Amino acid sequence: MQEMAKGANVGLDTLSEDVGSLVVRLAWCSTTGDGDADVSVLLLAPDGKVRGDADFFFYNNPTAADGSVELLGKTPTANGSEDRIGLDLTAVPEDVERVVLAASRYGGAHFGDLDDLRLTIADPAGEALLGFSITDAGMESAFIFGELYRRGGEWRFRAVGQGYATGLAGLATDFGIDVDDTSEEEADDAEGSDGREGEAGSAGTAEVVGSPAPQQSVTIPEQLADAGSAVSAVPAKRRPRTAKKKVTLPKTDRKSLAEDDAWRQARLFPASSLKNDREREMRATSVLLSVMAQVPEFGRRLTAAFGAPAGRMETFTEVSLPHGDRPRRPDGVVRVERAGKLWTALVETKTNGNALRSGQVQDYVDIAARRGYEAVITLSNDVALDGSSLIDVKIDRRRKHKVTLWHLSWAEVAHQAQTLIHHEGVGSAVHAWLLRELLHYLQHENSGCHGFQNMGPAWVPVRRGIEDETLCPGDKRAVEVVESWERLMRQVCLWLGGELGQKVLPVQRAKRGTDPQSRRTALAERFCETGRLTAEIRIEGTPGTLAIVADLRTGKLRTSIEVPAPEQGYPLTWAKRLVRQLAEAPADLRIETLIDGQTGPRSTLARLRSEPADLLPQDGAKIAGFGVALSKSMGSSRGNAETGFIRSVYDAVDGFHTSVVAHLRHGSTRRRTASRGTAVE
Repeated sequence: MQEMAKGANVGLDTLSEDVGSLVVRLAWCSTTGDGDADVSVLLLAPDGKVRGDADFFFYNNPTAADGSVELLGKTPTANGSEDRIGLDLTAVPEDVERVVLAASRYGGAHFGDLDDLRLTIADPAGEALLGFSITDAGMESAFIFGELYRRGGEWRFRAVGQGYATGLAGLATDFGIDVDDTSEEEADDAEGSDGREGEAGSAGTAEVVGSPAPQQSVTIPEQLADAGSAVSAVPAKRRPRTAKKKVTLPKTDRKSLAEDDAWRQARLFPASSLKNDREREMRATSVLLSVMAQVPEFGRRLTAAFGAPAGRMETFTEVSLPHGDRPRRPDGVVRVERAGKLWTALVETKTNGNALRSGQVQDYVDIAARRGYEAVITLSNDVALDGSSLIDVKIDRRRKHKVTLWHLSWAEVAHQAQTLIHHEGVGSAVHAWLLRELLHYLQHENSGCHGFQNMGPAWVPVRRGIEDETLCPGDKRAVEVVESWERLMRQVCLWLGGELGQKVLPVQRAKRGTDPQSRRTALAERFCETGRLTAEIRIEGTPGTLAIVADLRTGKLRTSIEVPAPEQGYPLTWAKRLVRQLAEAPADLRIETLIDGQTGPRSTLARLRSEPADLLPQDGAKIAGFGVALSKSMGSSRGNAETGFIRSVYDAVDGFHTSVVAHLRHGSTRRRTASRGTAVE
């Protein structure tokens, strides 16, 4: 990998033979673990300006219609998180000369508060080509990391490292975009709940808010125009709004037409008749691949991170491929065609907690390398961890053609489907219905696609060792339990993020440069000493990180969050407001006052409801914030699956978020309800 200095440039063709599709990673971390930023991309014409608002890609406009740009979302790293961008340079229009790669912070935050600001560009096989680290960030709230530009018929990269104190809006304006910085409250007042501007009583057509290009329109009945509305039939031009948009769907389901509660709705993908693991694997593979091919947004979402280009996708099952003495039959094949070129991935599927087999996957990697395929994708209930693979395979580095091995969990598939149909929306009602049927199938108890549900063979003996105090530091089984705990936390984040339609990421606190395995070994040593498994998750829009502690010695699960004190006002007012916000929380919720990193007065919510002043320190010490915590019993059932423990973790996080965290969100402003495309309940 080539390291870049600020202002330096390099031709991409000198770094790799295949630079048509790239994955750009913008990474950062912070000492507190809760620093965050969002990426954005701008396509610029020769005059240094965008050709139109559609050339501005950010959280409210994440995908280009031609597949040239796609924001792939965040993923946690050992020290923080990184935001990823998929670029298909072969699809970038000829009249675009530069592609600007930037990021922005919000809520008054600055890039100087983050550490290890870094851009990395990788080829379709995931191999890093170049890296650029920024070390001089200060009060900037938006930053251009770098840019790709055309020169002499080739693409080159320039390390820019330029900041803006005016945030994303200032950056966008500088490149010719007229942004709308209307506050969310004003936006809600100006728009109806269906996401259309102004009154819904105009005739003709009205723009669908947030719909991807090409623009869609809906017809408004003429009789509504006859009701006296003076609104013009031609909708006003919408400007990009840099305030984040969220979608809120109705809470109640449409009333069923069933005559009896025993009637069951007909399903496109029935699961009740499945009898064995082989049937489950075949059905799950066919169902998933068929929906990927029919719903472009969904198929692209799953394959973009694997280096697949944006293009026409076709999927196949039970394909026979020659290999040695007898042919091999991968569970599925995904092919994407773009500009006459094919990208191909073999798919190996496991359901119902069955483990992937190294020999089987190795055969598929060898077949892919021999036939010039780009990837092998494994799909199972297990969750992959950063810095480690589920299985080990040998890749012949002497081969010119690269094959990459990727893993996808069923929990991630369900997360992406839920995010699209309940929060972001898709292009048509039919696509939304297909995704809903897929999600229903994945969540059916008989499908076998339920995500991570097994703490592993080391769980029971380690738990017994904690209880009878015989577990010694250095026990390798403790590392296995720590890895299972980390997988569980990642799946909890996927589930909660799908429910909320917000970014939910695990926080991994470690010294810079610490490799993942060393970090897990250190956590295992601490686990052996304390008997506690700890984790933190960051939920977008919450005032702090949600901490989870599983104490195996006491059999308790503790969920907590620290709420910083307001910058203005009086301590008694803060205490009263906090108690009011927690009106729906359990009475045994414990609240404590934080004073310069130490704890002050503490009490239960039941007592504080009548005496909130009990939270105030008697000596008048300055209050830094409040700690809110709730303890519940963890699952105690024995067995290999240990589903009681996993279910109790889900219940603890769900209950604490619903009754506590959701009421402590920054401010009380309403969220926008405009969606991109069509969403269903």
